[in-house]
Amino acid sequence: MKKQLILMLIMAGALLSSTVFGQDKLGIIRHNHLSIHVKDVPKSAAFYRDVMGLKPLPVPDNLKAIRAWFDLGDGQQIHLLDGRTAQINHDKNGSHFALFVADINKSEQYLKEQNIPYHRQVRFDGIVQVYFSDPDGYLFELNEGAKPTKAY
Repeated sequence: MKKQLILMLIMAGALLSSTVFGQDKLGIIRHNHLSIHVKDVPKSAAFYRDVMGLKPLPVPDNLKAIRAWFDLGDGQQIHLLDGRTAQINHDKNGSHFALFVADINKSEQYLKEQNIPYHRQVRFDGIVQVYFSDPDGYLFELNEGAKPTKAY
């Protein structure tokens, strides 16, 4: 499972830098979605909707019991898939999903109010990062999007 997640992250990075690498190969123009296996779709869906504040997307009727889809904005999505059985173990130095937020301090305060454990650090270039996990152990990194950033 961890190898699959690492492969997905590598592929996502390649997709996001398609203007440099993809246009002369497959013609990739942007990232669409990321799918992750979860143990309990309703529990995870509630977290992504209520805690992370993501907008649910319609799922075909025949998949509603085993899927949940969420809009990240700009045509990007996270798809939750039923069926995870292995433990997810991520740390801030390994596999994680990085998202931009408008105000990192507000995000950190919100995590405190929700009693969600997190780790805050300042990256070598002065960017504040906040890490937290979803109910399955998938790790998310938040960065403030208003400041100029580079992919690292």
